[in-house]
Amino acid sequence: MKVRVNLMNHENTPEEMIEVLRKAPRVALFSHVSPDGDCIGSMLAMGLALEKMGKEVSFYNPNPVPSYLSFLPGSSRIRQELPSPQPKILLFVDCTDLGRVNMSRSEISRDSIVLNLDHHISNLFFGDFNWVDAHASAVGEVALTLINQLGVEIDLDMATNLYTAIVTDSGCFEYSNTTAQTHRLTADLLDKGVDLSNIHHNIFDQKPLARIKLLQCALNGLEILADGQLAIMTLSAEDFRKSGAEQDLSEGLVNHARSIVGVEVAVLLKEVGPQEIKGGLRSNLWLNVNEIAAQFGGGGHQRAAGCTLRIPMAEAKQIITTAVEEALRIGRNH
Repeated sequence: MKVRVNLMNHENTPEEMIEVLRKAPRVALFSHVSPDGDCIGSMLAMGLALEKMGKEVSFYNPNPVPSYLSFLPGSSRIRQELPSPQPKILLFVDCTDLGRVNMSRSEISRDSIVLNLDHHISNLFFGDFNWVDAHASAVGEVALTLINQLGVEIDLDMATNLYTAIVTDSGCFEYSNTTAQTHRLTADLLDKGVDLSNIHHNIFDQKPLARIKLLQCALNGLEILADGQLAIMTLSAEDFRKSGAEQDLSEGLVNHARSIVGVEVAVLLKEVGPQEIKGGLRSNLWLNVNEIAAQFGGGGHQRAAGCTLRIPMAEAKQIITTAVEEALRIGRNH
């Protein structure tokens, strides 16, 4: 069964998912590779809420928690090993598909029930029960609403995780996905006593030197194309080696290119393995980069999306550039 929810008018309530969670004695929670504040914060908040209901909870992510998120309550409990034995109830948070957790359906027990909690427009509705709200600025908004509907009182630890989820995926409330509902939900979290200065200090103010060196590498290769509307940066495996940066430190670097006057689309291509290029696409005002990413098996949101190409960097750069330039041309003509 696929359950769609519109948080703006509450016309639909995912009672089936709520009922499954209420009855579950054990729940395993999963979040996506290259974790960010939204997936980690939302997963932790959901798990802490379920524990408050008396559930046995485990947390899984394929990658270690980034250092800048290690302050989040419960983050030390996240494991890189799949839970064994596997609980019957599996809750995937901020995942468009199982591939985002480096999993396939064959790794899930036949009697398991898969719950899918997300906000990406490209979600594949892979769960037995799905709550996907593409209008939400972050899955943190959806998680907060689900926790409230479960009847769990949000405490300070949950609020800290949820605020982090929302503030990161909304770009500190700057991105176009920020709504009046985003601010209403965030206000409720502030009432719980969330330490804003500590959260913002950890997420936005502290940059490892390796990240600055990685940014330098990215800016050294910056190119402006399509009459100034496209900015593209690349990071090779050698760039990561020279800077001493891990892959997670490239998170958000693309926004430096997006901030250039006149740029509508910014792209960051990074080499994560032999002939394996991850692309991050961001747009400013009107171009739907989700449609571009979808051409290469990726997806995300209208203004922020990603994809993986298993080809050399030079070829990846060429085909992404061509696709973006074509989308810009068609957009201008319409």
